[in-house]
Amino acid sequence: MESDDLRVGGPDLSDKDTQELVLDRRRLLKRAGLGAAAVGIPSAVLASPAFGAGEELLQSGSFIKSHPKWKFVFVNHVTTNPFFVPTQYGAADACNLLGCQYQWTGSTSSSISEMVNAFNSGITAKAAGIAVCLVDLKAFNGPTDRALKAGIPVLSYNADAQNNRLAYIGQELYLSGYEMGRRIVDLVKSGEVALFIATPGQLNIQPRIDGAQAAIKELSKGNIKATAIATGADLNGELAKIDAYYLGHKSLKGMFAVDAGSTQGVAQTMQKYGLHRKGVRAGGYDLLPTILRLISLNHMDFTIDQQPYLQGFYPVMQLFWYRYSSGLVAPSDTNTGILFVTRSNVKPYLTTKTRYHGSSSAQKYPATQA
Repeated sequence: MESDDLRVGGPDLSDKDTQELVLDRRRLLKRAGLGAAAVGIPSAVLASPAFGAGEELLQSGSFIKSHPKWKFVFVNHVTTNPFFVPTQYGAADACNLLGCQYQWTGSTSSSISEMVNAFNSGITAKAAGIAVCLVDLKAFNGPTDRALKAGIPVLSYNADAQNNRLAYIGQELYLSGYEMGRRIVDLVKSGEVALFIATPGQLNIQPRIDGAQAAIKELSKGNIKATAIATGADLNGELAKIDAYYLGHKSLKGMFAVDAGSTQGVAQTMQKYGLHRKGVRAGGYDLLPTILRLISLNHMDFTIDQQPYLQGFYPVMQLFWYRYSSGLVAPSDTNTGILFVTRSNVKPYLTTKTRYHGSSSAQKYPATQA
């Protein structure tokens, strides 16, 4: 076996070794100048590729060099929904960090045709990249292919369909629904439960209710009967439908929802009729202030955090690096996660005013400062 001294090119250097050499290099430069520093470092180390990389880093300054002020287009299905306020903050923060800009467009009412028109407008305007909520299985296939043919990278966020988009950024929707169904079985045990969904069929929420129903069927062994109820995309309309459904089905053992507006409607209905203390269980998705407050007051059992801020931040980052690297840094699927928020861990969501969950527009560090 060869000894280290006989290896071509000198000693192998670990990442830790490289970092220590770079730090030593910086100290020597400060104390005695380049010549003295070179005397203090073995020639084999100076010649090593690892040290050369460290040398370049020390001299480079900012690693992001001059580039066009690229404009990325976000196509959304409910542009004014409060859920997406932190998503827009995330996109804005990433743009500020990288020196680019974004446009927020789409539909206010989940209109597929309006979204497709906004997508096509982005292509016509030669956007540097497009992030789109793929809430329909087929409607965006044509625009996605046209954009890619024109050299415009396309990502999906929040909702996904398996077309030719380069990557999906958002929650793993079916799995999150399955985990919610598992939680429902643990809470309810047996009886009738209602599963409320704003817009059945749309791919940002339909996979959740599919997952929940699958888990309930598999794990409750027939002891729970789950019924899906459409509520619509308007917050006030959702509340009215949920309230009316409860009044017609007072034997319900649980009320759950797979979108933010319906979850808020469930929470308000639970509070209005004091259902939690009567043994009715409830839960849903997202972090609207009313949802969080009513969880803290023990009217709801849980809500699910899917990190909406990251659903704006990551698309900008990935589209930027795709452009900056001329396509060599390819976008990748990114799961923004699933976290159950309950009465035991809801307090930080209520007491921390932060743009990361949409409760403040302020940019500050640390996020918990007054």
